[in-house]
Amino acid sequence: MSVRSYLLKQEQIIFPLSCATFLIVTLSGFITYLYPTNSVWQQFTYLIHLFVGIFLIFSLSLFIFYHFRRGLSTRRSGSSALGILTALAFFIVALTGLHISIAGQLEFMRWVINFHVLFSIILIILIILHIALHVFVLKKENKPNTPLFPSINIHQLKNTTLYGTLGSILLIILLSLFYTNIPPLYSSSPVITPYQLTYGNDPFSPSETKSSSGTFVDERLVGNSDRCGTCHQEITQQWEQSIHAQAASDPSYQRNIELLAEKKGMAATRYCEGCHAPVPLLSGVLSEGGTLQTHGHMYEGVSCMSCHGIDSIEHTKGVGSYKFRPAEEYLFANRENLFLIKIHNLLIQIQPRLHRQEMARAALRKPEMCATCHTQFMDKNINQWGWVKMMDEYSAWLKSPFSQQSEQTFSHGKNTRCQDCHFPLEKGSDPSANHAGEIVSHRSLGANTAIPYVTNNIKQLELTKQFLQQSKVRLSIEIPNRKQALRSSKPIDPSLVELKETPGYFYLNEELSFSIILSNLMVGHDFPGGSTDINEVWIHVIARDSSNRLIFESGGLDNKLFVDPEAHFYRSIPIDRHGKAVWRHDLFNMIGDSYKKTIPSGQSDIVKYHFKIPSWVKPPVIINTTLKYRKFNQKYAEWAFKTPGISLPIVNMATKSITIPIRIRPEAAPLKK
Repeated sequence: MSVRSYLLKQEQIIFPLSCATFLIVTLSGFITYLYPTNSVWQQFTYLIHLFVGIFLIFSLSLFIFYHFRRGLSTRRSGSSALGILTALAFFIVALTGLHISIAGQLEFMRWVINFHVLFSIILIILIILHIALHVFVLKKENKPNTPLFPSINIHQLKNTTLYGTLGSILLIILLSLFYTNIPPLYSSSPVITPYQLTYGNDPFSPSETKSSSGTFVDERLVGNSDRCGTCHQEITQQWEQSIHAQAASDPSYQRNIELLAEKKGMAATRYCEGCHAPVPLLSGVLSEGGTLQTHGHMYEGVSCMSCHGIDSIEHTKGVGSYKFRPAEEYLFANRENLFLIKIHNLLIQIQPRLHRQEMARAALRKPEMCATCHTQFMDKNINQWGWVKMMDEYSAWLKSPFSQQSEQTFSHGKNTRCQDCHFPLEKGSDPSANHAGEIVSHRSLGANTAIPYVTNNIKQLELTKQFLQQSKVRLSIEIPNRKQALRSSKPIDPSLVELKETPGYFYLNEELSFSIILSNLMVGHDFPGGSTDINEVWIHVIARDSSNRLIFESGGLDNKLFVDPEAHFYRSIPIDRHGKAVWRHDLFNMIGDSYKKTIPSGQSDIVKYHFKIPSWVKPPVIINTTLKYRKFNQKYAEWAFKTPGISLPIVNMATKSITIPIRIRPEAAPLKK
């Protein structure tokens, strides 16, 4: 057998199979591209497209090899050139397809899928042109005994393509029917039965949370955040260290929620859990007989789906005021079998359209989304008193320059959302990275330094400190000036010196007065925000002379780590119906605030200080001022963590120093008679 005959024989063996697989891959590819749905049959079609496509790469590569070698002897330059272009288009389609099957459709490499589709169309056009040119050349050569397509056995080709295509369609139908008849995996019944409806017919009340079905949601549809980590490792690692992930396991929160359950019953804990632990709330754990230690409490807190499953915002009054809708799923979601998990993840990789659609819902991009939990009120059914407004970061943001909805909008050129500060873009290698290689940080940095400290989460603690020290709040000292001052003991022509301010010096035994200006420049809401009743923000002022001897101090710590009670604080003091301070954050006893001091975004606060300069001072006097922040005041921290003397981190958010010249007052000269 000659080489040419051998090559032709190999082509005849491979071609029917290559043609059938090519037809299956082409049909499945264009049907799913032109008619995108999220149905079961289409997901099985993706798998058929993938596995048959991989087989096609090998079979058609062999056919091209044999066909090209046989074609070299024909010396038809036009057909050969077009054939080479066709082969190049095929290899581009094959390589992009293999990349998608291995790495998936990466967000920052969208061009790969675009090339795959584009060159698939080009490939089909080139094949048609190649065949047409081949027929044209043969007819022009006028060789009647030469078959047009020697490598094609028409009967075998018809059977292979027909049976292959019909078999693929039948397989998809059978698999789809089988899958849709599998017993339901999820339950819409509460975990705890009988389930108490203490606060009316709404199963989640007094939380404002709703579900799209109006019923309970299987905890696997709200939790299971570790499954997200099988693909999104970097983002999951960030989330695990975040306060969101520890919103329920936080020991201080556990102390408060246990107090609420003890005083008001398990059903009352739903008020908090819509924000701190949506998994047990939505799955129906929070009823008598339930526990606060399981069902996502100690691991997930605000799970991945707690945010990504929010379908709409009910209102901006808070207390978990969102509607949760379980995501539409890929095949074999939440199965325990390792092979099925691999198939599920593979489907997301090769066609993430549904995943993008479900995980990037419109609500996530709105600042109102943050209002669902970072705004709070207490109603009469909890405090047995009446409606009380509490934390409200959203309204504070609306009034700020950052929202572009206030009269201060001239100071900023664009709307800055909550997400832009607390979920900023940063460099990352996650599959969700954009074209610039950036991912959305899921550390949700804010002002909680206590929990990372207690849990020994050093990286989160350091990043939180850096976040607080980014000149978001500025501190300055107004230079003190005398109303009347001696400038020089030597005569100077007044016309030689333009004087607008008197010099800032003081005499021994004189009272020194000065003002500190604290400006909230870069915080998008009131400062401080959040739980102002237990957070501790104050100004520390200390004055010393050149010998480092203490002259004056305000805001220092005593030996039990309590702050000087006479310091200038930024905080709130909630009270109960008897006028006593609600210091344990037991807000169900709160009926209002006896005191509240915060600085709105874009505004400043002026604090005045004065002290007497002793006669023993060695000039000059150095005044150091520091804005200090501690998550949890000492009294609450010791109660919440059950640790007397606990030393939580104190962050110096802003500092400023000033040097004051000190003079000895000259004695008055006796009057001459």
